[in-house]
Amino acid sequence: MKEVHQHTAEILQRLEQESLLKPVKSWLDDTLVSASPRAQFFHHAGFLHLPNFVDTSTCQEMKQFMEEIVNNEWDTQQMDSFGTSAKENTARGDYFLESAARVHFFAEPSALDDKKHLKEEFYENKIAALNKVGHGLHLRKGPFSEYAFSAAIRELMSELGWKDPLLPQSMYIFKQAVVGGAVNSHQDSTFLFTEPRQSCCGLWLALDEATTENGCLWVRPKSHQEAVRRQYERNPARESNPSAPQFVMKELYQHSISWDGDLPGTGNFVDLMEAGFIAVPCQPGDLLVFNGELDHLSLPNKSTAARHTFQLHLIEGKYTTWSPSNWLQYENPSRPFPRLNNGLDQLRDYEVES
Repeated sequence: MKEVHQHTAEILQRLEQESLLKPVKSWLDDTLVSASPRAQFFHHAGFLHLPNFVDTSTCQEMKQFMEEIVNNEWDTQQMDSFGTSAKENTARGDYFLESAARVHFFAEPSALDDKKHLKEEFYENKIAALNKVGHGLHLRKGPFSEYAFSAAIRELMSELGWKDPLLPQSMYIFKQAVVGGAVNSHQDSTFLFTEPRQSCCGLWLALDEATTENGCLWVRPKSHQEAVRRQYERNPARESNPSAPQFVMKELYQHSISWDGDLPGTGNFVDLMEAGFIAVPCQPGDLLVFNGELDHLSLPNKSTAARHTFQLHLIEGKYTTWSPSNWLQYENPSRPFPRLNNGLDQLRDYEVES
């Protein structure tokens, strides 16, 4: 464990020194980055760790609000499981497809029996069975939307170079103790594809302590300089063949990343470090910011402590557009994604269902 933390510290120190040596070009639009050291580090390394971005009381408020949502709204007869393997990615159904502007519940595969029903051991503690809830939490009145449209988020995105950020997606990830599965190596732009260039930004807020034991994030610094390798999209064959998979993962070009969509080697710490990844442990309230082409993953949670996070994904609305083949589309195509800079008042136009 000491070697992992030492490895991270050494890499972070080197990245910080590099980011200050010469002008840094923005990943977003190729202009020179402002004098902000945080922006320079972000565009050089592809990520940024911001300790104490929110206070612990905000974290607790979010966790409590989610518990209320689960207890009051989750009908366990209406659900799906969620995993990140190649098979699981393409096998998702209508419940996932219809979650864009709603609050839908996705269980850990191991929490379901052979008939895809919730195992009896979770009847009295439903929340322990969940993998995630998404993808319209930022549209619902309460602590998630208050955070998503806060001045702190607006100021951060402006500092990093986004001119007109849009919010297409939010997720609450549980990373349950013992059963919380791995999230395989991926780039977020695979799932949130924009044209003519990528503009996705992920905001990963730790609500619990995130450690190497309970599945903290691992990132591969400077991998954002590589193009997005895959695109996850609605399957056009579905229109003429209802039995075809709902989604397809399209390979965009030949590359040398052998672990793409999987874990490097056997997924142990040494294999991850040899592949160029570093662990980024977080305290409750810490924020990890990373752009859409950064390669990142998390390992299974084998500890007795859950690792809850709330995640936002934003795109640039000024000079990029949302791909019409992306999986996430509002059922009303004339409804735009909410604009970060327009604040909370605009949410009166969004009716969020479970």
